[in-house]
Amino acid sequence: MSYVEDPGPGHGSVPPRAAFTSDAPSLSLNGTWRFRLSPGLAAAPPDVFDPGFDDSAWDELPVPSLWQLHGHGAPAYTNVHYPFPVDPPHVPSENPTGDHRLRFDLPDPWPPGSALLRFDGIDSCGRIWLNGTELGVTKGSRLPSEFEVGPLLKPRDNVLVVRVHQWSAGSYLEDQDMWWLSGIFRAVTLLARPSGGIGDYWVRADYDHTTGLGTIRVDTGADVVLDIPSLGIAGHPAGEPLELPVEPWSAETPRLYDGTLSTVAERVPVRIGFRTVTIEDGQLKVNGRRLLLRGVNRHEHDPHTGRVVSRETALADVLLMKRHNVNAVRTSHYPPDPAFLELCDEYGLWVVDECDLETHGFGPLGWDRNPSSEPMWTDAYLDRMRRTVERDKNRPSVILWSLGNESHTGDNLARMADWVRHRDPTRPVHYEGDHDCSYVDVHSRMYASPGEVERIGRREDDNARRRDLPFVLCEYAHAMGTGPGGLLEYRELFERYPNCQGGFVWEWIDHGLAVPGHFAYGGDFGESIHDGNFVIDGLLFPDRTPSPGLTEFAKIIEPVRISSDPSGVRIENHYDFVDTGHLRFAWVLEDEGIAVADGVLDAPPVHSGQSVSVALPSLPATNGESFLTVSASLSSPTAWAPAGHVVGWGQLPVSPAPTRPSPPTRGPVFRTSGQLILGAGEFDAATGTLTALGGHPVRGPRLDVWRATTDNDRGSSPGPSEASQWLEAGLHRMQHRVITVDADGDELVVRTRVAPPAQPFGLFADYTWTAFEGGLRLRVDVTPDGEFPGTLPRLGLAMAVPGTFGSAEWFGGGPGEAYPDSRQAVRIGRFSSSVDGLQTPYVFPQENGNRIDARWASFTTPSGAGIRVDGEPTFDFTARRWTAAALEAARHTDELESGALVHLTLDVAQHGLGTAACGPGVLPRYRLVPQKTSFTLSLRPMAGGVAN
Repeated sequence: MSYVEDPGPGHGSVPPRAAFTSDAPSLSLNGTWRFRLSPGLAAAPPDVFDPGFDDSAWDELPVPSLWQLHGHGAPAYTNVHYPFPVDPPHVPSENPTGDHRLRFDLPDPWPPGSALLRFDGIDSCGRIWLNGTELGVTKGSRLPSEFEVGPLLKPRDNVLVVRVHQWSAGSYLEDQDMWWLSGIFRAVTLLARPSGGIGDYWVRADYDHTTGLGTIRVDTGADVVLDIPSLGIAGHPAGEPLELPVEPWSAETPRLYDGTLSTVAERVPVRIGFRTVTIEDGQLKVNGRRLLLRGVNRHEHDPHTGRVVSRETALADVLLMKRHNVNAVRTSHYPPDPAFLELCDEYGLWVVDECDLETHGFGPLGWDRNPSSEPMWTDAYLDRMRRTVERDKNRPSVILWSLGNESHTGDNLARMADWVRHRDPTRPVHYEGDHDCSYVDVHSRMYASPGEVERIGRREDDNARRRDLPFVLCEYAHAMGTGPGGLLEYRELFERYPNCQGGFVWEWIDHGLAVPGHFAYGGDFGESIHDGNFVIDGLLFPDRTPSPGLTEFAKIIEPVRISSDPSGVRIENHYDFVDTGHLRFAWVLEDEGIAVADGVLDAPPVHSGQSVSVALPSLPATNGESFLTVSASLSSPTAWAPAGHVVGWGQLPVSPAPTRPSPPTRGPVFRTSGQLILGAGEFDAATGTLTALGGHPVRGPRLDVWRATTDNDRGSSPGPSEASQWLEAGLHRMQHRVITVDADGDELVVRTRVAPPAQPFGLFADYTWTAFEGGLRLRVDVTPDGEFPGTLPRLGLAMAVPGTFGSAEWFGGGPGEAYPDSRQAVRIGRFSSSVDGLQTPYVFPQENGNRIDARWASFTTPSGAGIRVDGEPTFDFTARRWTAAALEAARHTDELESGALVHLTLDVAQHGLGTAACGPGVLPRYRLVPQKTSFTLSLRPMAGGVAN
């Protein structure tokens, strides 16, 4: 069996150790290498390892990189299925093989003796030579390997050769719902290892929350001393424990003590965080306090470089997480670049560090021959876990070790758990696939419905072992496309049941790859097998722009909650540890969306888990509907946000909208040639459809129930998807039959039936138009006719206005989009936007941009001419330059072409979003069921920004 198909972990590397830097000489070998791609091993040059081999005609390739993103082969995406025959441990003979060659000189001076050549990541298998001598083979793509090279080094003209195979036996363990990409994608470094230096170390820094004392001991070699200047520690023998008062580390207060480990030969900087992780009373605790994990799953992704993620990009992720109230990360489904964990230590994030393991492709095969249960894979499983733990053992942010993801169960996973417990009893073990929790310390589930979470919270599980463990949703709320909906219900359960300790939204970022005009997803590169846009399922767009889903998540998990109570303003502290003394509570009073007063609340510090009531400030009288918005913001800058950054807010109603008498009706309806005239409106005499308002041409409005389906609409969890039911029912092609047009007197009454072809059911829609000074009033009465098979996507009116009406202003919910089960992040106010700015550019186009609870909205030209719509009392709206049909048909954003019209929807109701792309569907309270409905709107023409 060739080394490529050997199920073992590789060979030749030295034992794994912690990732760290020191003052010993080092040399980065990142940069431009020579590169040649062969279709398989048989076609690769046999003598490539020879230092005299001529590579002058080869291409150049940056290292780190993934060769498919530099014009060599093409990316491919699958979620579950292996893109090669499942015949473990064998892989296809057509196995793209990339030879990388680098010539380098040692810096002067470079010490003689031991040196390690470190590779932080090679996908999927690398065979390595230095100066003609083979060093070994590495597998475990997202894990480091080090090779002893000291005796082989020369001062000048060293030749390093790395042969990388796209497929190997290791690929069966790396089916992790991401792009299949290949290459040397993390750093390559040469490290001098001085005699008498520090080969490895493990900082054991515990904290006793009852005494406030920290205990530190460092497992390392002899004759190593520890210095921590800020604690007065100097020259202390590292292996001898010390107990002393310290400030603990947490995600909220990431206190790190800078220190040094040193011998006569080497100095190693260390950053020490004192904290203790326990499971007590069925709860996961740190420093004696229950945690609530407000987390995300994070793949490493850059739209231009794939899994090559710079420290700057990793920092951008950490800052975005902190600024959106995220406090935890699951490193799905492999250890990240070490720089990311260093940033988690520094800025404060709880981390579930996951091993580089997933065998999901065996699931559709009934898990037959799954490596988790096959003895020939045992060494590879243990090797991957060992390398994970040893590399990251000094990171205080890491509070759980995870064995991997979606690899079913088996003895190999149980052995991994046993090894972890023996090596590191200070951190619990996580793995969702152990459904009986026989070898893990945390009960973990994916996509459990709120009902299931509640049963777990009530400890109604029939498995006694599971009942006694903390419960975490390692994945929930699939953030694919518009949504996710239903986040609020999960938060309420996490806060209601102490053993339900939060979870991790799937996932952090869309894995779109940048191509001209749009972001690509599965199938865009001609893959024969792929999973389409299922890789586009993040809270961030590929360019790291936050999606509405992240804004919603940030609001729902805000650590400070502000609401009204009989005494005034209620402030609740949902931090795990800190009080609210670092926050400033500012208020603003808005009358009809216009700020009329502001100030600062005199709020005392609120301790973690506590709440206070603060009296309302003295407020001036208002004339219209008014709201008091109170925001909790940072009073001083932090490492992750400036002063003034808002961490939580609440909006309190102050005065309702005044009752305004209906304006007197103006009639009657006049008939002209083919037209009906009512006030400012012109109507088609045959259909009763509005054709102009105040001289502005319009189309509609008429009853509409269709929306371009979302990823969640198209999801299936369980049973047929909502979208498939809607399409089968024909709701996307409703036809309108005019029954009567009654134009006598002061009203225009149009009776219609709206129904899909080939179906017996439909909706009676009666439109009653009246005129008033300056506009038209429309009452729509909707009555279902027949047995509808399910829900409606939406219910409202569709109309079109001139494309020059490209500016929108409204008083209602904003500034962003919202839907029935995803609306916590919007507030009532006065907002404005271009029509183009109302669109949310989801990578896969779909329903988006709905604004809720509008009291009124106007759509105007730059000069202010246009129309205004008023609700009685409110309505939802969208405005876009393409139809719902065009939105439904598009597969990429650049396929949406602006037309000559602005298409408006004015809705009384929308179906919720749910998270059925992978998870529960829309909860019953948010489902739009056909029923008798009436709603009223007023439409006015505008000239120069003023309604006529």
